[in-house]
Amino acid sequence: MTQFSNIPLAARVQDLQASKIRTIAELGMGEKDVLPLWFGEGAWPTSPFIVEAAVAALQGGNHMYQPNNGAMALREEIARYSNNLFGSDLDVRRITVTPSGMQGLMLTAGLLTSPGDRVVAISPGWPNINGAFAAQGAQIDTVPLLVKNGRWHLDLDQLLGALTPGTKAVVINSPNNPTGWIMPAEDQRAVLAHCRHHGIWIVADDVYSRLSRHENVAPSFLSIALPGDLLISVNSFSKCWSMTGWRLGWIVAPASLEEKLGQLTEFNTSCTAGFVQEAGRIALRDGEAEVADLRERIRIGYEITSQSLAQFEQVEFIKPDGAFYCFFRVRGLTDSFEAAKKILSETKVGLAPGVAFGPEGEGSLRLCYAQPEDRLTEAFARLAPFLNS
Repeated sequence: MTQFSNIPLAARVQDLQASKIRTIAELGMGEKDVLPLWFGEGAWPTSPFIVEAAVAALQGGNHMYQPNNGAMALREEIARYSNNLFGSDLDVRRITVTPSGMQGLMLTAGLLTSPGDRVVAISPGWPNINGAFAAQGAQIDTVPLLVKNGRWHLDLDQLLGALTPGTKAVVINSPNNPTGWIMPAEDQRAVLAHCRHHGIWIVADDVYSRLSRHENVAPSFLSIALPGDLLISVNSFSKCWSMTGWRLGWIVAPASLEEKLGQLTEFNTSCTAGFVQEAGRIALRDGEAEVADLRERIRIGYEITSQSLAQFEQVEFIKPDGAFYCFFRVRGLTDSFEAAKKILSETKVGLAPGVAFGPEGEGSLRLCYAQPEDRLTEAFARLAPFLNS
């Protein structure tokens, strides 16, 4: 077998770590009877009216290259949607369409960071966020989430203390994957003021902003930031509109970055497929009922999950405030990666290992509860012997 260490690659690429979530998933993909709860992906297909919009666009000849920053019709629809949702006042020049939220994070990392730049992130956190900045050679420092009164909590003073002069960016994913933690609006104001003072970029991963368990939308920096603030918000169609496989997202950034983001897109993917963009436009325009329906399905999934986990004495269930994950601790568990492999092998239930989300996640497992009731019920029946042992 070829060893990567013997191949002359860039040092920052050589040092990248494989996703342990993907490793577990690839062990089980294609296996019969596996219940795949490992990815951040709901179980339901994209709604027919969105699919039909893409088909109509293809049939209408929408096969060609698109503008680097995205089709103007979709950019305008994103501005309308964001302004209505967050109370912002976005100009279309601030919006760049991307082929996935993940690619939006990679564009952002490439735009902001040079090798050696310091970036601060929250942990536990989705590993791909840190990976995007690590791929640019950035130094990643983390601030841990803590458990307080049965909820995930961030020590704001600790975060602000980590945002020292010379820090290039802070990355905040709220609602958070995997914990479901949500940053309160008053904390966002404090972070924004601090970052203004020190000239630090805020990169807000807003992918789960509609999936708050307590309100229609989670607090967003877009509601409080000025047009010239050092803020980039990354979002995606994947979660709320069940479009994970479509690969469609967007960035909101200062208007002065429109040209540079277009250049980076040109050198990366050239553009996002036009018929996919049309599907996204229709999803935003006509999809509020779909979002509401998904939120209700997720609510039911949460109730089943929380009630099921409460039955196991070995499980510490920390209530999420948003997203659609349960990140639960198992007493005595010291190797979540090996545990996830064993669970997959013995129960045919696919879970993500907590250590994949940073050292603070060790001892935990993540389960995506955006699933039908019967699938979750079956999953917990299969997991019972492991969680009781």
